[in-house]
Parts: sequence; C-alpha cells; structure tokens
Amino acid sequence: MSTLDGRTVLLTGASGGIGAALCDALVAAGARVVAVGRNEARLQAIAARHASGRIVPLIVDLADPEGPAQLVAEVARLQPTPSVVVLGHAQGAFGLFEQQTPEALQALVHTNLIASMTLIHALLPILRKHPQSSVVAIGSTFGSLAFPGFAAYSASKFGLRGLMEGLAREYADTPLRFQYLSPRATRTAFNTPQVEAMNREMKVAQDDPADVAAQLVAAIASGRRRMQIGWPEKLFARINGALPGLVDRNLAAQLPIVRRHAAS
Repeated sequence: MSTLDGRTVLLTGASGGIGAALCDALVAAGARVVAVGRNEARLQAIAARHASGRIVPLIVDLADPEGPAQLVAEVARLQPTPSVVVLGHAQGAFGLFEQQTPEALQALVHTNLIASMTLIHALLPILRKHPQSSVVAIGSTFGSLAFPGFAAYSASKFGLRGLMEGLAREYADTPLRFQYLSPRATRTAFNTPQVEAMNREMKVAQDDPADVAAQLVAAIASGRRRMQIGWPEKLFARINGALPGLVDRNLAAQLPIVRRHAAS
C-alpha cells in the first residue's frame, strides 16, 4: 500500500487520545475515516474539525460481546467499504495481578484480543474484495516486553502481536497486508494517575499523541509490517527477544517502585 489518499479507513478506539490524533493525521493524508468509539460527544467534536464526510462517527462499544457483530453490520452498509482497518481500541489494566478479579481479566482479554480477532475474521470477506487492503493493530511496547504491574495487559498485547504476525505470514502471497505498530508511553488519559506517577519516578519518556499518530500513519501508508516507536524501548524490545535475562535483572531492580504504585 503506497498511499492513503482516497481510501476509506475504519479506525476503532477513535475517541481515545491516540485515536483522536490518528483521525486528524489520516484525514490529512487524504483518507475518509470511519471513526469507531464509545464517546459520542468526543467523536462528534473530532468530526467537526474536518470537512463534512471526512469523519464518519460510529458509536460502538467493543467491550460489549455484541459490539464486533454490530460494527461489522454497520461497515457492510458503507459505500465504499473500508480497505484499511486500524485496530486502535484497548483496555488498560495497571495493577498487581493477584489483586485483579477474574471478571476484569476476562474483560481485558475480550476487549484487547478476542474482539480484535473476531473483527478481523468477520471483515476479511469485505477486505479481500479490494485490490489492496490492510489490517493494522496498534500494539504496545508491552506486547514485546512484558512488564510487572502490566502482566495481564502484556499478555493481551503479546497475543495481538502473535495474531498479526501469524496472519501476515498466512496472507503473504495475497494483496492483504497485516501490520503491528507499537507506540511507547504516550501522554493521554489512557494512563491512570498511578501510571503517570510511576513513569515520572522511573523517568519514562512519553510522546505527544500527534507525533505518535504521524509516525503511525507514515508506517500504515508505506505498508511497514512491524514497528516499535521510541528509544530505548526499541532496543529493550530486541534485547528481551534475544537475551531476556538481561531485562529480567534490569526490571528486578525497579520492582519495588512498580509494586508501590501498582498497589495504590
């Protein structure tokens, strides 16, 4: 895929911090955006920033078990149908694993992984009608480097990364592309006050949503299969894949900080 100009893009999680910035960046790249989210007022505000029809708001809750089917039914009625699907929705889960309820863990995995898997499966017939199409998952550094305090969240993002990697290989001889693109910590309301406090103490760098969106859109347009944003996160993700023991020792030294904030 060489360009987004004139394409219809389906974006989930559009009312979030990165999602809203992605809406703006995709429209700037010439796309028409079907913006999916739960916050109707925020979606309408995003749409109002652009010319009529460039942002099409769709109110769907993908945390609801019926959400994916509802979204697919809405998408099937669009003309033209999307040739690019960007999965930007996510549920956060910062906290000590043993203090999280089974219900919360199930909801996390449903939203971050099962809903995405179900959506992709249902949208494949629509996507394959286009001469070129792509599915893009907005992942996380924690999808390559599991972090204490984010064990369940990391598991859901590792699963999403595995899904996209497997599908990219399964469809390698077709015009359908699968991309897994990973921001690092970003300054949005997705971060709880506890996460913000921990990031400050650990001196974790955070990116501006507009800067992240610009990098994501460039990667989507170029068809880049995988990307990790940020340094040293890019290095740590690679080290974790090759020499995880080094990362184990580094994070063990910071475990008291993580536990203190996660327990709060």
